[in-house]
Amino acid sequence: MKYSRLFRILMWLLFIFGGAALAYTLDLRLFGRLYVWTPYHLLSAMTGFLLFQMLRRIARHTGRYLHDFGREGTLPRLETNRLVTTGYYALMRHPMHQGLMLGPFVFALLAGSPSFLFIVAPLEVLIIILLIIFYEEKEALKKFGDEYRAYMNRTPRFCFRPACWKALLTPPDEYLPKK
Repeated sequence: MKYSRLFRILMWLLFIFGGAALAYTLDLRLFGRLYVWTPYHLLSAMTGFLLFQMLRRIARHTGRYLHDFGREGTLPRLETNRLVTTGYYALMRHPMHQGLMLGPFVFALLAGSPSFLFIVAPLEVLIIILLIIFYEEKEALKKFGDEYRAYMNRTPRFCFRPACWKALLTPPDEYLPKK
């Protein structure tokens, strides 16, 4: 699990810094005039800040819920040993990841980079989805076996309906069942 956590951290750093370098280069070539237009940057920064608040709330809500319901006994931080299939996890299998998929868009908007927003961020989200499919879900199948396979059959990977976003933005104590 140590390597798994390190791999995730390295991937996020690569996304942020590699994506920023690529986007900066593309911005100068493709969006030179927009890149220096102040109203664009003001609107972009405000939108990025609002999206960041959404991402932060979703990560906090789903993380707290996973911590409360996915742990039995004493475990290292960020570890789980129980499959959670209620609350946010009844709506979709990866609610925290769905919120974290906003991250590249938040960074793009806060940086005011049109290339990052329209080219790099969508590619990074695609990579995130592929990592979830080929890495996270295989890890969960190994850890929880047939119980996770049954959960996969009845619960979608993600849910982008407005009702699902609303649920993710609602604190667990207001929306979800108690322990």
